[in-house]
Amino acid sequence: MGSRSIWVAGGVLVACAALAGSVVQYSRTERANLAVEQGMGPNPVLPDPAGRPLPTVNIARPVGWKQGEHPTPAAGLDVTAFAAGLDHPRWLYVLPNGDVLVAQSNSPGTDIQTFKNRIARFVMGAVGAGAPSPNRIMLLRDEDGKGAATLQTVLLDHLDSPFGMALVGNDLYVANANAIVKFPYHDGDTHITAPPVKVADLPAGYNHHWTKNILASPDGRFLYVTVGSNSNVAENGMAVEEGRARIDRLDLQTGKLEPYATGLRNPNGMGWEPQTGALWVAVNERDEIGSDLVPDYMTSVHEGGFYGWPYSYYGQHVDVRVQPPRPDLVATALVPDYALGPHTASLGLTFTNTAKLLPEAMQQGAIVGQHGSWNRRPKSGYRVIYVPFAAGKPDGAAQDVLTGFLTPDEDHVHGRPVGVAVDQNGALLVADDVGNTVWRVTQAR
Repeated sequence: MGSRSIWVAGGVLVACAALAGSVVQYSRTERANLAVEQGMGPNPVLPDPAGRPLPTVNIARPVGWKQGEHPTPAAGLDVTAFAAGLDHPRWLYVLPNGDVLVAQSNSPGTDIQTFKNRIARFVMGAVGAGAPSPNRIMLLRDEDGKGAATLQTVLLDHLDSPFGMALVGNDLYVANANAIVKFPYHDGDTHITAPPVKVADLPAGYNHHWTKNILASPDGRFLYVTVGSNSNVAENGMAVEEGRARIDRLDLQTGKLEPYATGLRNPNGMGWEPQTGALWVAVNERDEIGSDLVPDYMTSVHEGGFYGWPYSYYGQHVDVRVQPPRPDLVATALVPDYALGPHTASLGLTFTNTAKLLPEAMQQGAIVGQHGSWNRRPKSGYRVIYVPFAAGKPDGAAQDVLTGFLTPDEDHVHGRPVGVAVDQNGALLVADDVGNTVWRVTQAR
């Protein structure tokens, strides 16, 4: 196809747009045979893969929120805007003094061009994920204690697709797409002018999965670092996956960065389970084998554990697309603890043991922000859910917290939830990167 090399102003590939349109048309014949709920829980239904030459594409185009509109809270909950008018707020971090940091960020793009990658970026642009990255961290402060940010100010600027944040002592660590950097921070700071100090390089360049999250250990010695894969199932070869699809651990005393757990296609949200102290992570699984596969999941993370990617999924279910196979690795693949539904794009994760402004029945579990599918018919995700825990493990079916991000016809989307956090007062905060809002959820009065 000679037209594949024809570029127009703005870098849009004409052939890419045409093929993306044909993908959308072709994929209308593929539909899920199972309800999303069947792909959730400790024992999800895993049907046979649906081999297809083209991926399913089911786009919801962004329309934003009109004045007075908001997500739909579950019974017994209220939702209000903590901060609106933001620019692609992706991730949240609550400082000890109650200030809320918001990473306003988007993909840095890629310096490796493949035809498939161009199609993917065309689709991402259509769902509201293709705008230039704001590259800043905003500080939000509720100065009067009424549940809304009366101060919105730029804490850090000129970053490189920032995502994860962590304060250790007087050092504020930020995970850019290509490196972890740190800045001096003092209680009450509203703007930091000091230059960044690089702490560790991170894999970058192709950026199929660009988000890098960080979580400090309770003693402040380590940072745990998520790094997503550079492809769906290593279709570009394993060389470009070096250092990827895993959680690393950075020793802040020695500067040593080493793998902690591997075979995690796209890990994002992390948290410390309050009863056991175990590290948990939310992971996005692979695409292009049908609307019913593969469930995203959250799981406790075992040091040295291998979770299958790319050779297998959900334990030892072999993905025959990956060649050459690695039966030796598949034999060691761990089964995740809890499935979150196929193609839900489950990104945010936080535990609710300090969420005293939520109903008591929601204070012993995990909140997950599901960004939503573009490759499942019908759509999945586009909601915030609560998973109850008991004795340090999930215990029961997931419950809706916020819905209504999709329009009733599913053709458009008001917003897409991403990062979740519990604020100093015990309310739930939800970053909505398409609706440009941070929502605040509390028990209904």
